[in-house]
Amino acid sequence: MKSYLQMTAQELDLEYSSVRKEYEEIKKAGMKLDMSRGKPSKAQLDLSNELLNMPFDYMSEGVDCRNYGILDGMVECRRMFADILGVRLEQVFAGGSSSLTLMYDTIAKAYTHGMLHSEKPWAKLDKVKFLCPCPGYDRHFTISKSFGMELIPIPMTDEGPDMDMVEEYIKDADVKGIWCVPKYSNPDGIIYSDKVIDRLASMKPAAKDFILMWDNAYCVHEFDGEFVPFKNIFDECAKYGNEDMPFEFASTSKITLPGAGVACFAASEANMAYMKKLLGAQLISYDKVNQTRHVRFLKDRANVIEFMKKHAAIMKPKFDAVVNTLNERIAPLGIARWHNPKGGYFVSLYAMNGCAKRIHALCKEAGLIMTNAGATYPEGNDPNDSNLRIAPSFPTEAELKSAMDVFCICLRLAALEKLTAR
Repeated sequence: MKSYLQMTAQELDLEYSSVRKEYEEIKKAGMKLDMSRGKPSKAQLDLSNELLNMPFDYMSEGVDCRNYGILDGMVECRRMFADILGVRLEQVFAGGSSSLTLMYDTIAKAYTHGMLHSEKPWAKLDKVKFLCPCPGYDRHFTISKSFGMELIPIPMTDEGPDMDMVEEYIKDADVKGIWCVPKYSNPDGIIYSDKVIDRLASMKPAAKDFILMWDNAYCVHEFDGEFVPFKNIFDECAKYGNEDMPFEFASTSKITLPGAGVACFAASEANMAYMKKLLGAQLISYDKVNQTRHVRFLKDRANVIEFMKKHAAIMKPKFDAVVNTLNERIAPLGIARWHNPKGGYFVSLYAMNGCAKRIHALCKEAGLIMTNAGATYPEGNDPNDSNLRIAPSFPTEAELKSAMDVFCICLRLAALEKLTAR
């Protein structure tokens, strides 16, 4: 296969006619497949079916999980998350099924009451800015935008956020925090380097109530290779007197059942006391029955890591199919680049500048729904119109093969349209 970038105008015209014909044929197949979100497949959900009917003792350390009380969650559930995250029991709050809810609630508390070191609630400030490494998780950006924040894009490097830019922006006291997915970032699948983590931990923001929103969503989500340990962000921050800066979030959403999992946040003990005071006015407790059930099923960090190998056996062939197809059909053409992640839930692809929205539209017309082009950037604005997020987890392997056939044709067609100025 010859690179499109090396073809003559005549060769490009011939290639365009051929690919356009393939595209029209593939549309006739009538595909109907939604790959817009990183959802576990049925096979993955079935791994946790035991949770739905498992018998277990409702009593835990003298507490009946069916009753009122225990604001911060069942002790054994908090202990399990503390084990997984490598933090102290006193730092963990066990919540409901969604870490996103806990993230939203943390930001909401900052607006209504301020954070531990705030002079006033954020809602009473003239302006609030938040740093958004991108491409990143669209729902992080949505939370920030829902409160009227000014979102500041921070480019991602192969080691994590561009720390030179971060360190420059935090000189502004209006900058109140940064979103981070430190392990298998969404969508690039990058693991933050020790150097980047150290620079984040040692920051001295002008805002005394700056929050390091540490969304450790994929902390145990390897699908290729052995478990990769991660640094305890609280220990790292404590070295620099920043122990109150991070809030860490995790959940079982992509471990057990996304619609019925358990989430947690971890914080310094001072932040935990402050947040519990605010949360005590909001709720009596989250679902302690589900918390207890999850502990009896998952047990501890070591067992969770072993359990995730069952997910890996399902996930790896799908990611291999995506990357191998791209390597075979797209790499020789010189029209895109992509990451080859070892964990997480996405393959992040960068098409030729100005092509992502067109590729997305072509896929949709052919019956393949992808994450919106631009969704991985604040305000949905990818300045290069280049990044597309591929989510291989939900389809069957057969469906994924068909989806990649469609995607590659659309990618080629959009590139040829650009190169031939159509």
